[in-house]
Amino acid sequence: MANKIYADAKGALDGLLFDGMTIMAGGFGLCGIPENLIAEIQKSGVKNLTVISNNAGVDGFGLGVLLNSKQVKKMISSYVGENKEFERQYLSGELELEFNPQGTMAERCRAGGAGIPAFYTKTGVGTLVAEGKETRVFNGETYVMETGLVADLSIVKAYKGDTQGNLIYNKTARNFNPMMAMAGKVTVAEVEELVPTGDLDPDEIHTPGIFVQRIIKGAFEKRIEQRTVRKREAV
Repeated sequence: MANKIYADAKGALDGLLFDGMTIMAGGFGLCGIPENLIAEIQKSGVKNLTVISNNAGVDGFGLGVLLNSKQVKKMISSYVGENKEFERQYLSGELELEFNPQGTMAERCRAGGAGIPAFYTKTGVGTLVAEGKETRVFNGETYVMETGLVADLSIVKAYKGDTQGNLIYNKTARNFNPMMAMAGKVTVAEVEELVPTGDLDPDEIHTPGIFVQRIIKGAFEKRIEQRTVRKREAV
């Protein structure tokens, strides 16, 4: 049985990175992002990347570090509103952007992981999202065709994993990590807690180890994307 455990992010990414590749990066906002793997990709200097991610991180953290170092050529995303450098690069023509409705993007990743090349959805019909895409009518309603997404590499973050790559995500981190773990030609996972095979309840596993080729135990900063507080009510 192949050993999937690597000592660190550098070792886990060894031999996987190349210029012009497509990378899926899991997470929702800054929740459940593979911080260690993103940092190592930045250090590697690999460039002209197409990055598929729900968002583009924030300035100086998450995927924001790859934007700051000009390693990203194109983003396929659904929300990018927290990153001023992203805005600057996009508006200046330095960065390509393929916008997706959030549910459509999640389904595109799921479809790619399931081997489904395309599907039809009503979301985006009659808007810029549908421009240049095939449409069909089903039961009197118009639908737009969206293609499944597959990446050269998927990087994901889980709360807990075992030595065979079975993963459990914590709450909001389940939004994009599970389907992206399925849609990578190679998937590397980083986890908060690494346990022996057999320690995880099979009923609680979200990503089966068959989808994960390499795994590391990471250390995480876990920044808050937008800290929102309210004043205490007078007692």
